[in-house]
Amino acid sequence: MTPFNRRRTISALTLTALCAFAGLAHAQLKPDHLYNGVDRPIPMSVTRPAGKEGELSIQLLEPVSANVVKTAPVKEGPINLASLFPTLWEDATKRLLYAQLVVGEQRVGPAVVLQPMEDPREAVVRENRVEWKPQPMRTFTGYRTYVDKMVVVETTAGDIQFVMRPDEAPNTAYNFLHLVEGGFYTDILIHRIVPRRPDGAPFVIQFGDPTGTGAGSPGYSIDLERSRLPHTYGVLSMARESAPDTNGSQVFICLSREGTQMLDGSYCSFAQAISGVETITALAATSVDGEGRPTTDPPPKVKNARLIDALPYGTAPKPVTRPATAAEPAAR
Repeated sequence: MTPFNRRRTISALTLTALCAFAGLAHAQLKPDHLYNGVDRPIPMSVTRPAGKEGELSIQLLEPVSANVVKTAPVKEGPINLASLFPTLWEDATKRLLYAQLVVGEQRVGPAVVLQPMEDPREAVVRENRVEWKPQPMRTFTGYRTYVDKMVVVETTAGDIQFVMRPDEAPNTAYNFLHLVEGGFYTDILIHRIVPRRPDGAPFVIQFGDPTGTGAGSPGYSIDLERSRLPHTYGVLSMARESAPDTNGSQVFICLSREGTQMLDGSYCSFAQAISGVETITALAATSVDGEGRPTTDPPPKVKNARLIDALPYGTAPKPVTRPATAAEPAAR
């Protein structure tokens, strides 16, 4: 059994697009479709933000660096992103990009995530380690396109705000957005807190099970993705069974690099906190029993989680870092 057990295996289910994030009204660049098949139009609409003057354009941006790949001028109204950027279909190697509306020199509104739809990589466990089967060819079927969102997790100790990292774990990030928009994380116990491992290193805060037992799920599983986002302070990652493809709704917040670095490559990290250090610190200080179950009355809870528009890509605050007062683990 792994440190993040949901204690029962649930059958795999293909994700369905029940929540069309692309249709939210406040975005200035808005996709018409969530899914766009290969070599077909990618229809979107452009709305000039009120009070913004200047030439309109769209930038294709690289993840993390926000470097500009290409730029194309646009006008208000309907556009076809595929005709503006033929490279989306022509480049042999597909990668996740962001489409960002620009007015004059200023990036405005949330970007649109352009996620290539490709065959997932298959994970296997050998000698308690996750390995990835070779996959020389991955079938590309088009793009999933949706407005970039951040998630605010409201707990009884305060709020934590997360930016998504679909560049590292696109299906996992999208699954979390889907659950948040659907109200899954409402009035849920924070059922496991491990402030320190036996060696003294701060470990994790875990939630996402409506039953509060560690056995609950959303009724389906998703595949483990090969994320390269390091497990470090403030990173959000998926809990799972010992079998790799049993990710669902349970997640954990990392409390230190030294305590969680051994999870790299075996668990799927998919988001980073950009605010809420005080909340994380307060939750980590909760009184718990030997199994990490909170013993306070009442126990800490996630009151709700909600989506908010992301800031223009590349302008969000940097991920939080571990407070200096918590920089050293307790004596062993």
